[in-house]
Amino acid sequence: MAKGLFKSGMIVSAMTMLSRILGLVRDAVVANLLGAGLAADVFLFANRIPNFFRRLFAEGAFAQAFVPVLSEIKEKHGDDEVRVFVAQAAGTLGTILLCVTLLGVIGSPVVAALFGATWFLDWWHGGESAEKFVLASALLKFTIPYLFFVSLVALCGAVMNVYNRFSVAAFTPVLLNVSLISCAIFLHDNFEQGAYALAIGVFIGGAAQLAFQIPFLGKLGMLSKPTFAWRAPHVTKVRKLMLPAIFGVSVSQINLLLDTIIAAALMTGSIAWLYYSDRLIEFPLGLFGIAIATVILPTLSKLHANEQAGKFQHTMDWGVRFVLLLGIPAMGGLMVISPLIISVLFGHGEFANSDVDNIAAVSAGVTAYSVGLVSFMLIKVLAPGFYARQDTKTPVKIGIIALVLNMVFNLALAPFIGYLGLALATSLSATCNAFLLYRALKKEQVYSLSRFTLWFAAKALVAALIMAIGVHLLSEYLVWQGESIATQLWVLGCLLTSAIVLYFFVLFILGVRVSTIKEIKTIEE
Repeated sequence: MAKGLFKSGMIVSAMTMLSRILGLVRDAVVANLLGAGLAADVFLFANRIPNFFRRLFAEGAFAQAFVPVLSEIKEKHGDDEVRVFVAQAAGTLGTILLCVTLLGVIGSPVVAALFGATWFLDWWHGGESAEKFVLASALLKFTIPYLFFVSLVALCGAVMNVYNRFSVAAFTPVLLNVSLISCAIFLHDNFEQGAYALAIGVFIGGAAQLAFQIPFLGKLGMLSKPTFAWRAPHVTKVRKLMLPAIFGVSVSQINLLLDTIIAAALMTGSIAWLYYSDRLIEFPLGLFGIAIATVILPTLSKLHANEQAGKFQHTMDWGVRFVLLLGIPAMGGLMVISPLIISVLFGHGEFANSDVDNIAAVSAGVTAYSVGLVSFMLIKVLAPGFYARQDTKTPVKIGIIALVLNMVFNLALAPFIGYLGLALATSLSATCNAFLLYRALKKEQVYSLSRFTLWFAAKALVAALIMAIGVHLLSEYLVWQGESIATQLWVLGCLLTSAIVLYFFVLFILGVRVSTIKEIKTIEE
């Protein structure tokens, strides 16, 4: 099973890497066109709201409730019952989303006022930030419908994943990035504010993602006429599981939104700095953490349905090792070479022309977020340990605690170090979240770290530390500041290659083999 999970994880990672690379290209285009000023702040604000609800309801609570129920139906009742359930879920979810989307588009000024209160108050009193509120209200009319499209995309992707068609769902986000890049390049000059072109790109990208997945759902034999079935037994079960799940796996998204609300009250550029910092963290998080979470949830759900507790434990332990293997060096690497990465991606156009040193500002934000990178990844593995067993109550309690801690950290740090305090608070609350999730799993005798994994983590830490020191020393001899983009790319390639080689060489010296991650189930049993 571990080898099968490893193969599936690599497929999802490969597709996710393509999407993340295009995502970084997209961010580079946005930074080049909008910089880190008013237009960038407002677009990122308008884009983050539907994305927050997407991760909260679609990829967060809905996916974590839908996949275990779907897996149980597949294992116990067969494909015909699955087909009926998918039609009922699609019809019910689609109807609700359509109503929410229409209300959001019509009431976009209200949404902008709720999430950007300082902008609204400034507009009300005729202050300097009035333009931000007006622009945000207009952009939300294009970005809010993305929630409708992408939530149905999440449903289609969940069905594909349960049937081990991981590549389709993993490739889908590529279409959003292509849409945004295309609209930014070809429509930017058609508007006085280039942010409108990006908002249109979000709308088109959402529609394209849904249109792409529907044929694959039909090929799987799961494309039926959607029916509204609010009280259907399986739909009711998903609804009951969703409510507490909202506060469980999606706490980090609530934290990010709270950061955005507070950042809107800070100096201009804070939202953009946080966004670009978060985007760099999202690259390894999506590549490794989310990829493993994608393949591990259906597997854990199946094991729970078949009452295979031993294999459930081994699968979770494998997931933890996998994210430690790649998450620890990613954390160290980002801390060391983030200034160069930021310069390559964003250090040109409006971003570079600003009076503010945006590269230094984003680099500091990346360091603050990197503190919690491994914790972000571990949450993606530990949370499915509850949802696969259809336990959504325990993560609720943990989620509320983490949310409160995040606000405490925000209030304690933001007044002194500004947006960096917000990033660091998110990392600290994520670490608390991961620890509490693990403690609860261990208390319920569902999962406990094996001795092998503890030694593995220690060796990974040693290897990552040596790698970070080595790469830092090498970077001192390779000049890139003020050089051409070609030179910066060459230096970045040298540093990344050196980091990878050095990390795995040290692991090899310490007795770790890459093949171990595939063979670990056999070793431990």
